[in-house]
Amino acid sequence: MSYSIAEAARRSGLSIDTLRYYERIKLVEPPARDAAGRRVYSDDDLAWLEFLTKLRTTGMPIKMMREYAQLRQAGDAGVARRRAILVEQRHSVAGRIAELQACLDVLDYKIDNYDRICARIPDAGVVREEISA
Repeated sequence: MSYSIAEAARRSGLSIDTLRYYERIKLVEPPARDAAGRRVYSDDDLAWLEFLTKLRTTGMPIKMMREYAQLRQAGDAGVARRRAILVEQRHSVAGRIAELQACLDVLDYKIDNYDRICARIPDAGVVREEISA
């Protein structure tokens, strides 16, 4: 299938400006053009945009994404480096998850502590219900 830039933006969750920016900085190859010169995105283009969005969500810097995109265009010659980039990013994500899990554990501990305190105080249950609402 083919998609206009507006439809590609809607499907990818990116703005039209972001799609143009990604093209300008060479994160995406220039899409095909229709007879009127308008951008036409393919399913493959949308799959690549979805992957780029995942990389951004992991916190990968644009600079690293650009390197990955350039290596992708080089084909199999860049496979080892692309893998290394993903392994490095995975390590970073795992570290952030562990840090967030430690924060979640602290929050759970504090909530449980307050639950125990509220259970001992007659009027505290009202406050607890308001907080949880």
